[in-house]
Amino acid sequence: MIKAENLQKRVPMAGGELEILKGITLEIKSGESVAIIGASGSGKSTLLGLLAGLDEASGGRVVINDTDISALDEDQRALFRGREVGFVFQSFQLLPALTALENVMLPLELQGQGDVRKQARHFLERVGLGSRVQHYPRQMSGGEQQRVAIARAFANSPAILFADEPTGNLDTTTGSHIVDLLFELNREQGTTLVLVTHDHALAARCQHRFRLDAGALVEGD
Repeated sequence: MIKAENLQKRVPMAGGELEILKGITLEIKSGESVAIIGASGSGKSTLLGLLAGLDEASGGRVVINDTDISALDEDQRALFRGREVGFVFQSFQLLPALTALENVMLPLELQGQGDVRKQARHFLERVGLGSRVQHYPRQMSGGEQQRVAIARAFANSPAILFADEPTGNLDTTTGSHIVDLLFELNREQGTTLVLVTHDHALAARCQHRFRLDAGALVEGD
């Protein structure tokens, strides 16, 4: 499903380059749940961005479902992400001017899918927000906003869901409910789930873990 080969990321700095990722090689099979863990600044979010095709590597390549996304240009990567990938971020990334229903409908409309309203409403009901479909993000709690983000991510039936610190802005109880929901939908839809997290309890629930230290992969199980 996902294969990274000698993945590197460097950024220019005054007097040289900063090496953020140092030749990461890993493989994630279809339907697996995987946690990427490590200290702050270890390169976790950078790795997630490269695996998801949100950023370009300085070296190496990423292959998803036999497609070398490293060889695609930005427009091609955007089309690929729209078809294959869902995202859940720590900061929710909802559009404030759209209702919960409209936020979930938007990516479906961009993909040209039919009856997007019915599909969006189904997933909002699935995450327990059937009565909140016409509410705007400002009218919702952090946990409710993250549930909208999860509904939006799963509504397009992605092959892979990438989640970057999905409980980072939530209290412990709300975060626990969000995690339960992620894993429940992951099982139901057979989606490959790749998480970046500081939460060791969350990481322990995943089938496999990859730990980074200063941009290097130091452990994987």
